[in-house]
Amino acid sequence: MNNKNIRNIAIIAHVDHGKTTLVDELLKQSHVFRDNEQVGERVMDSNDLEKERGITILSKNTSVMYNGVKINIVDTPGHADFGGEVERVLKTVDGVLLLVDAFEGTMPQTREVLKKSLALNLKPIVVINKIDRPGSNPEKVVDEVLELFIELNANDDQLDFPVVYASAKQGIAKLNMKDEDGTMDCLFKTIIDTINPPDCDEDGPTQMLVSNIDYDDYVGRIAVGRVERGSVKSGMQVTVCKKDGKTVNGKIAKVYTHMGLEKVEVEEAKAGDIIEFSGIADINIGETICDPEHVEKIDFVDIDEPTVTMTFSVNNGPFAGREGEFVTSRHIRDRLFKELERNVSLRVSETATPDAFEVAGRRRITFISSY
Repeated sequence: MNNKNIRNIAIIAHVDHGKTTLVDELLKQSHVFRDNEQVGERVMDSNDLEKERGITILSKNTSVMYNGVKINIVDTPGHADFGGEVERVLKTVDGVLLLVDAFEGTMPQTREVLKKSLALNLKPIVVINKIDRPGSNPEKVVDEVLELFIELNANDDQLDFPVVYASAKQGIAKLNMKDEDGTMDCLFKTIIDTINPPDCDEDGPTQMLVSNIDYDDYVGRIAVGRVERGSVKSGMQVTVCKKDGKTVNGKIAKVYTHMGLEKVEVEEAKAGDIIEFSGIADINIGETICDPEHVEKIDFVDIDEPTVTMTFSVNNGPFAGREGEFVTSRHIRDRLFKELERNVSLRVSETATPDAFEVAGRRRITFISSY
């Protein structure tokens, strides 16, 4: 696919402003699902802890097709505790949907993630959601958003942001509050008209920054990122630029792209698209894969350092061993170091005591999966 027919966007919002519900509706109205397919709510929050807490913790990729244009959507966490997820995926997109509740207005976590987006010179689209909520005041919220943009030193282009009024729960959107309720078509069109296609060289030598890591029990570690230059093909030889400046050689096994919620294997992916690939067992976030004849590292965004430290140890209380299946220090160690494979903002250190581990994270330390 020509990168002129690609748009890469991230959705940022405060917790419970309807971000995941909006993504659900975009998927449904782009006909990702079959007419007879049973689709639950919050389909992007697939992790058990996300379903339990009702928030997005992991950044995830999906895509929709609209009038021949592929829109790659990155659903990012809105909670400050998971800011490490947000920072790195912003490197893969060219614009953001800023989702704001029509009743609550801008909130602290909206501010923090928006600040990072504006600093990367990403083009914003403002979506005022929940316009059907009693007591909502969309016009006042738009003024609040404008004030926030000015306070965060947005440039003139960013200040000239389009506004879409929506109720994701009802599946409606419009460009003016006086207009009749319509479908999400106006939001799709605004994305295509406002967000620039990725500025990538399709004909140059291969270059891609790894912005996220996934894992599959069958193929191992899977690198996620946007192809910045050239193309990535299954079976091709590449050079990996490590974060410490060293380089190693590797081979791409399989290449995947996103079609709706599905991960589809392809032979080749070109510059501008957000893809995944397997085959390099020790690939890490922040590393660059390149053509062996043109080794050029891409600078990675700085990740906020941990702010809270806790010690995890084996239960030695009077009720130890009465419940739970994985309770030994080996199990705790395996679980903590497994989390390091995906969580770039986490730090784990072994202590002088073999059954205790020091864990540093962002505010509330939460693990995204469990045994």
